[in-house]
Amino acid sequence: MTIPRYDEFFVPMLRILSDGKIHASGEMLTLLADEFAVTEGERSRLLPSGRSRVLNGRISWARTYLKKAGLIESPKRGTYRITRPGKEALASGAQIDNDYLERYESFRSFKNLNGDSSTHTTVDGGLEKKSEAYSSEETPDEALDRAFSSINMRLADDLLSEVLKLSPIAFERFVLDLMAKMGYGAFDSASQMTPISGDEGIDGIIMEDKLGFDLIYVQAKRYAEDKSVGRPDIQAFVGAITGRGGKGLFVTTARFTEKAITYAKRQHIILIDGHKLAQLMIEHGFGVSTRKIYEIKAVDSDVFNEYVDEEE
Repeated sequence: MTIPRYDEFFVPMLRILSDGKIHASGEMLTLLADEFAVTEGERSRLLPSGRSRVLNGRISWARTYLKKAGLIESPKRGTYRITRPGKEALASGAQIDNDYLERYESFRSFKNLNGDSSTHTTVDGGLEKKSEAYSSEETPDEALDRAFSSINMRLADDLLSEVLKLSPIAFERFVLDLMAKMGYGAFDSASQMTPISGDEGIDGIIMEDKLGFDLIYVQAKRYAEDKSVGRPDIQAFVGAITGRGGKGLFVTTARFTEKAITYAKRQHIILIDGHKLAQLMIEHGFGVSTRKIYEIKAVDSDVFNEYVDEEE
């Protein structure tokens, strides 16, 4: 089963809390995941950023929205219980979604603070829609992650377009400089190009560590994006480095065929295609500049733990 949308957790969450007792956030997460039969794989699924779990985020936002509407409260950090309005909402049998929560002034104020002006209050106190219904397909975290991924995908395409403008020789140096940026190399020279002629299929050499104990032989081929690098190309490269006592790295702006990938794995050759090359450039800040920085902050529980005894 796919992970439910965050608004689909509203009613089940209220049901769990309907006994009036205080429930811990971890307990609620487990109960909700079990109720929707979320698989272990889905429970571990991460956002594209790889920094947080999708399920945890959606349940957390469900709690936040219900709390902002006043349907649940948090008597102590990490614990929750239902309120009288929450019990009334659950007993009404109404469909509890974002539109339902709009009837609560506290929730409308929360959304307005977050830049959502899809509704406003009319003269008679009713709610009038100014735009389409509020989307509940994704949490704010997911929307931000999706936007970030989209921006990086476009950036990757732009980067690859620029790389393809390089000459084959310039591309070889470009790849070695990228490897140096990633921390490979040693001594005075982080990387070394082989002579243009007679390189026997080896375009450069880098050091695996900064002390230079192990060598990595590099082949860098700037091909059109729609070209495929096949097994024969990898076999030729393997033949060039056999007996040299080093490892192999094959980098291209194109893509590799399945046979090439399978063969390379058996020969312990690392492959970097055009997509991976662009991602490495973004990850290591090579050929890119920072346009804008957003800081996403979270509560630091350690700070508040220092005051627990004083509260009690």
